Amino acid sequence: MLCFFAASSAPTPLYHLYQQTWGFSPVQLTVIFAVYALSLLATLLIFGSLSDFLGRRPVIFVSLLLEILSMLIFIGASDVTWLVAARMLQGIATAIATSALGAAMLDTDQNQGPLINSIAPMFGMALGALGTSALVEYAPMPLTLAYLLLLAAFVLQALYLLRVGETVTPQPGVLKTLRPTLYVPPQARGTLLLVLPADIAAWALGGFFLSLAPSLLTAATGATSVLNGGLAVAALTISGAISIMNLRLRAPRRALLVGCSFLAAGVSVILTAVNLGWLWLFFAGAVVAGIGFGASFLGALRLLLPLAHAHQRAGLMSAFLALSYLAFCVPALVAGMSIKHLGLVSTTNVYGTVVVVLALLALGGLLLQRREGARAV
Repeated sequence: MLCFFAASSAPTPLYHLYQQTWGFSPVQLTVIFAVYALSLLATLLIFGSLSDFLGRRPVIFVSLLLEILSMLIFIGASDVTWLVAARMLQGIATAIATSALGAAMLDTDQNQGPLINSIAPMFGMALGALGTSALVEYAPMPLTLAYLLLLAAFVLQALYLLRVGETVTPQPGVLKTLRPTLYVPPQARGTLLLVLPADIAAWALGGFFLSLAPSLLTAATGATSVLNGGLAVAALTISGAISIMNLRLRAPRRALLVGCSFLAAGVSVILTAVNLGWLWLFFAGAVVAGIGFGASFLGALRLLLPLAHAHQRAGLMSAFLALSYLAFCVPALVAGMSIKHLGLVSTTNVYGTVVVVLALLALGGLLLQRREGARAV
């Protein structure tokens, strides 16, 4: 899980180099990003429950093979078309992997499974973005070395998977699951509606950081170091992972309350930094928003996933991830298309304001539900 998400963020610090080398626009940049997320979303809709029927191991193995192929395409890429192809294949691989791996970890441990499902993506995105930035700054082969290291990791994991035991019994009926659908068990639907605004706010912010943060830092502050883009992603995701660790034993609703509050506060600080051109304040806001990102994701997962039965887990996980990645890619794609007319800073102001409003709406809903629950008692 860590490596799949590291691979997903590895191209982020390289986008500016790709633009300089191949001369493509910000719109094309967000298209490259969105292709990954949209292919991930489509795959989740069709194949999200596959491991519930075929077993976890074969599905994870196929995802590793697809990810290996995407790394090879990245290494050999010579223009935007190759990047789009690699990101599309990577999205398919990540979708298949995350639903199967997430369900397998729940099969193994229903207490620690949600924690690992929450924390691994955060550390993975930080590792991919910051690690790639450091390699670009200090190592040779800036456009290929990160992919070579990830390629080696995925090959080793594919071999190691042969030693891992299966965690679910295969069952018939797999063809019926291949219709595009969002399957949410009836007992989990009310909870999903409760957590959705916070989840949308968190993942919309994550999508913006992974697609446009490096360009925004240059436009708003004049800073040109490649490390800044990786540091921005790492500030968001590592603080998110730390908040998950600190809140993992707290009640899920408490985590959501913390998440919504810190999301609204952190994005407000980021918008202030962008308009003042203060790089240090941007990173401070990213840390605060990251706490909200991690807390929201953990709270939502801990409320939702235990509500599913064993052979519903991958389906619910894929539905939740599909909605998350829809929020991850569509707003960022709209932002990329808006830059031409509004400019990057003005687009950021609108985008950030929407994220703050969503977080506050979710916070209000949680507080209202808690008040109604107290009255009922």
